[in-house]
Amino acid sequence: MIGEHVLTGYSDDSGGREALECARAIVALTGGRLTVATVHPPGRAGAAAEAGTTLRQAAGLLDEEPADYLAQESRGVGRGLSVLAGKVGADLIVIGSAAGGARGQITIGSAADHLLHASSEAVLITPAGYTPPERLQRITVAYVRRPQCDEAVERTAVAAARLGVPLRLLTLALDEADSGRLRDDLALAVPVAAGNSGLEPSAVQTALAEGGDVAAALARTDWEDGELLVCASSEDSAVHRVFLGEVALKVLRAAPCPVAVLPRGRN
Repeated sequence: MIGEHVLTGYSDDSGGREALECARAIVALTGGRLTVATVHPPGRAGAAAEAGTTLRQAAGLLDEEPADYLAQESRGVGRGLSVLAGKVGADLIVIGSAAGGARGQITIGSAADHLLHASSEAVLITPAGYTPPERLQRITVAYVRRPQCDEAVERTAVAAARLGVPLRLLTLALDEADSGRLRDDLALAVPVAAGNSGLEPSAVQTALAEGGDVAAALARTDWEDGELLVCASSEDSAVHRVFLGEVALKVLRAAPCPVAVLPRGRN
């Protein structure tokens, strides 16, 4: 299950602190291991010492909670986190929204851009101003009838069953899309979710988000305070890699909650 070993990229800013709080909430839920990392550039005098100071700040925020603290040298934060995740065996990388974005929405910076197009592990990004809720209330999968989405449904359904939270499958119906066909696709996805997860088909929610564009459709959709949105990687992604397609990227930017993107073909 995702969250058995969470790696969070920490920096001394709001995005870094929000990612740290989200990562802490995830391991509290899953009972997993937490690694806190900061990435510093190579060859710059004092960079390693600054990284040590940053990690001590993170440790102060976590107080006595157990975590590993690592500094990684790399020319880019996203690349450094991806390399480090492979080294330590993390299955989820958590980062915050880039500075300057609207509160409650995700802004993609250079680190997120790299991870969303190259990470071999799942990537979760928090919206600006995010505070973890007391409990996870629902997991929603952005669904379209494709093999990689079915993989994401299967994997997320197992997590929902183990965590005891509702699962929802959400499909976008944009412009003049055939709503009837999309509802049929959702109905066919319910047995996929129930398959090996232990969920009863009646426990799997489905919803159609209708609107002229992605932002409008998501704005008309109901969201729980403790929601997590899961997206599958594009069919153009290499196996075992994250690669976010054009529509999924729009979903991520318009979502009002944290978004996790799963690598293709990873069980």
